[in-house]
This record gives sequence, C-alpha cells and structure tokens, in this order.
Amino acid sequence: MGKEVIELLVEGGNAKPGPNIGPKLSQLKLNVGEVISKINEATKEFKGLQVPVKIIVDTETRKYEIEVGLPPTSSLLKREANIEVAKRTKPDEVVGNVTIEQIIKVAKMKMKDLNTNNLKSAVKMVLGTALSMGLTVNNRNPKELIKEVDQGLYDNLLK
Repeated sequence: MGKEVIELLVEGGNAKPGPNIGPKLSQLKLNVGEVISKINEATKEFKGLQVPVKIIVDTETRKYEIEVGLPPTSSLLKREANIEVAKRTKPDEVVGNVTIEQIIKVAKMKMKDLNTNNLKSAVKMVLGTALSMGLTVNNRNPKELIKEVDQGLYDNLLK
C-alpha cells in the first residue's frame, strides 16, 4: 500500500491523544501512547507553541518517522516578546515590543519556510508580521525599520 502521511498542529511538548490524533493513529494500527511520547520528545524545545508535525507511516511494516516543522512566525514573535496572545482591539494598539536582534533571530530560523535566500528579505517579512500583530520593534513602528533595512542601516547585523 505504501506510505501514509498524517499532518498535525500540536502544542510543543504537550501533544495529547485527542480526537484529531488518536483515531488516525489507531486506524493505522500504531501504538498511540508511543507515538505521542515521541512527538512530545521531538517538540519539547517549542514548549507552549503550536508546532506542525508530520507522521510518515509505512502502512505495510507499521514503521513511522516524525518530522517536526517550525512554529508559525507569529508564534515565534510572541515567544520573543513574552506575550501569550497578540490580541489588539484597535488597529494602532501596541501589544508588545521586540528588538531588531530578535527579529533577525526569527528570520534566520524561518529562512527556509519564507521562500527566500536573502536574509534582508526575510527580516522584512518578519517585520511585516510584527506590524500586523501589533508589535513594535525597538519601541518603533516596524514600517520605519523596513525602510531602514532597505537603506542598509542594519547590514552589519545581517551578516
């Protein structure tokens, strides 16, 4: 029969055999507890964040492998800003602040997911996400920093 892929979004280090995981694994005759503990072990560094996970199952041998993706950019930014929820009631409301160094760190982590080989472009994408979430960067509007990145003011940090 071949391979079957199960794609999930789980809380890092805290996956549970709930309705979106348990039945799918049982249907493929896998040990649910064992798979859940391996997912939790593989995602423990992303504790508290939603993490995409792929379980690739060989349906004939019942062997499986777990691939862990990176959390969404917004989740990484929330962790960097030490906020639980980036919820704002007004469009100009600020929910938190991060530094340009934290933006660069997230951009480097997400490079392969952002479809760019250029760190400067990745930083501008992450700044755009920060803007839409209501975060400031160095206590300033991310739009200002996007212009400064274009002008080359942060080239020394982007090496």
